[in-house]
Amino acid sequence: MTARRALWAPMARLIGRRLLACLPVLAAVTFGVFAVAAASPFDPVQQYAGSAGLSASQETLDQLRHNLNVDGPFPQRWWDWLTSALSGDFGDSTALRQPVTQAIGERLGWSVLLCAVGFAFAVLAGTALGVAAARRRGGLLDRAVTSVSYTLEAAPPFWLGLLGIWLFAVQLGVLPAGGLTDSGSDAVTTGALVRHLALPALVLGISQVPWFLLYVRQGVGDALEEDAVRGARARGLAERTVLLGHALRSGLLPVLTLIGSRVPELITGALLVETVFSWPGIASATVEAATAADFPLLAALTTLATAAVLAGNLLSDLLYGLADPRVAWEEM
Repeated sequence: MTARRALWAPMARLIGRRLLACLPVLAAVTFGVFAVAAASPFDPVQQYAGSAGLSASQETLDQLRHNLNVDGPFPQRWWDWLTSALSGDFGDSTALRQPVTQAIGERLGWSVLLCAVGFAFAVLAGTALGVAAARRRGGLLDRAVTSVSYTLEAAPPFWLGLLGIWLFAVQLGVLPAGGLTDSGSDAVTTGALVRHLALPALVLGISQVPWFLLYVRQGVGDALEEDAVRGARARGLAERTVLLGHALRSGLLPVLTLIGSRVPELITGALLVETVFSWPGIASATVEAATAADFPLLAALTTLATAAVLAGNLLSDLLYGLADPRVAWEEM
């Protein structure tokens, strides 16, 4: 019990410090969104009114501007939005014509599912291929996977998505090209979900695999050269035990810090993949918010993305601290 308290107490203090540090960061990010909105040449009132705004009177436009709460100085609009957001009210989306919380709530789960499956695939595939490449550095497998990894690093996710559609949907016909349900059906069944999720998750995962593969290859390769690993081999331990029990554990430590840094890239890649595959996630709302100058929705989505990045960094530090007992929690 004492050892458990000694572990959880510094972790709790770290989490508390990070949560307090997140507040000014989130406030600054949302303030920046409203500042950009104020400097933007796009008029949210005209975007909201559409073609009807061309023939509407100035009095009508002014009333609409007041109703949308875009008639005051942007610091005041930001403060009103921030105080309302703290109570759970993020305003109304002018593009989707519904509350922002409802617009995000209907789509967030699908985006989280896609990111979780794609990220899990990237970590598992990257780790397995990285270990295999590190075991025989300079060999045929090592040269092949590293060459492919460097190529995939330069390939944008939307290009991989189009390539995946061409190969698996058009040429082979084994997976659907997009959407969430089968043609002629509106019901989301388990089978349909698995079929429609497989290709976008695979594409998203493949776009992230090279980073984990190269990190694991380097870390495990260096660990295999350490004296402790050589000593384990000299004692006659099985190669599997040496590789997985010693080299892999030591080589994975740098990968834990990579998890947090990949969250922004994962979010960006997910938005592109969702757009290519017509996945009903946050991407569609983001595109509509951007094209319609829907700043309340953009502010909420930006806040959500920033919070996800901060949470990813915190998760990396927690995992690193748990994996390496030499790390001092107070120094993080």
